[in-house]
Amino acid sequence: MPNPYNVLVVDDEQPILRLLEKELATEDRNIETASTAKEARDKLAKKMYDVIVLDIRLPDADGLELFEEFKGRIPDVEIVLITGHGDIDSAVVAMRMGAYDYIPKPFALDRLELVMDRAFQRVCLQRENRGLRHSQDSDNHSWRLIGKSKAIKQILYLVDKVAPTDVPVLLTGESGAGKDVVARVIHDRSARAAQPMIVKNCATLQRELMRSELFGHAKGSFTGATESQEGLMMYANKGTLFLDEIGDLPLEVQASLLRVLETKKYRRVGGKEERQADIRFLFATNRNLAAAVEDGEFNEALFHRINVFKIEIPPLRERKEDLPLLVEHFLGRLSTRAEPATISDKAMACLFTYNWPGNVRELRNVLERSLILAENGLVTESSLPKELVERQADSLIMSTVPAANTLEAMEKEHIVHMLSLYDGNRQKTAQALGIGRKTLYRKLEKYGS
Repeated sequence: MPNPYNVLVVDDEQPILRLLEKELATEDRNIETASTAKEARDKLAKKMYDVIVLDIRLPDADGLELFEEFKGRIPDVEIVLITGHGDIDSAVVAMRMGAYDYIPKPFALDRLELVMDRAFQRVCLQRENRGLRHSQDSDNHSWRLIGKSKAIKQILYLVDKVAPTDVPVLLTGESGAGKDVVARVIHDRSARAAQPMIVKNCATLQRELMRSELFGHAKGSFTGATESQEGLMMYANKGTLFLDEIGDLPLEVQASLLRVLETKKYRRVGGKEERQADIRFLFATNRNLAAAVEDGEFNEALFHRINVFKIEIPPLRERKEDLPLLVEHFLGRLSTRAEPATISDKAMACLFTYNWPGNVRELRNVLERSLILAENGLVTESSLPKELVERQADSLIMSTVPAANTLEAMEKEHIVHMLSLYDGNRQKTAQALGIGRKTLYRKLEKYGS
């Protein structure tokens, strides 16, 4: 069930506040109230609201000035104005300034309820659009882990356990191993799946602007800050923030991030008010952070805080049994043909003998290139990069150098080697060897394999 959205009603008439709090609060909507501008400011300093219902006349503030102040503090908030008969002109001005709607007094409860729900729908749409702009990959396809290896099964087990919680997760492994995919799966299986997932690679952040990009900044807080700007913390509010290559974050920014994790609050650069950070944090790195702590390059307290739940993603060379499923997946996604692309047995053998230093990312790139060169949608060894084919040839030569220097021993070891490449599939092994299945069965029986 999605989290309820938060509404702040600001009005100096206590009977109206009590009525709205009693009648409009539901499982999907929290209603809080304030009778003065000061009380409203205090509540905004402690909590994020999605919709504000604001009386245009308050005893201690001008409604239009308060409207501008609230929009400046929470750009995503939608504000609905309550107006008396003589305040219609002011309400129209506020509409031009960005108010969502205005409702004259006296008003019907069902009318206000409908307007609040529609205002929240706009808030959700704005957050989703901003989330997509700040995400490094906004593809709408469903994210899933491809493979049948023990390693993938273990990762899926851990993901299913941790996804429903809000604890930080640290994903470790080599570049290209699939840390970003695991992060997406965690988000998709969490209670925040309907909210944005913001992705940022810390290695791409400009050192001078890191704080600003993460936390936002107030107007005039530094040279060039000609206007206020929100940071990733704001865009990820209620959703997930995935910080890749967390080991590249400078020590001084690490300390600020630690404070957010511990207090669930942050300040914009140059800002005074504290903001709530209702965020699920995911982190990834290809570095040994424990060693970085020993070397004084990573904040020890932050390391222990983000290392609450660690998932290690193994390199592709350690789970080659996943290659056939990965190849099938990428050929299906990358091919532009009406019929699915396929790969020859010899080309697949080349993929099996390669060590994949670039991991799954390199496999995807190789297949994308090979599909361009493929004839009729069939990837063969001739469409693969030269180094993969040469590696296959070298592997075949090495596999035929047995301990016993006899032709029979060489043949046996070569057959066993090819069987392992094809995960024990005898039909594909026979095709790759260029012999019939019956011949292969006879040889296996002969060699006791």
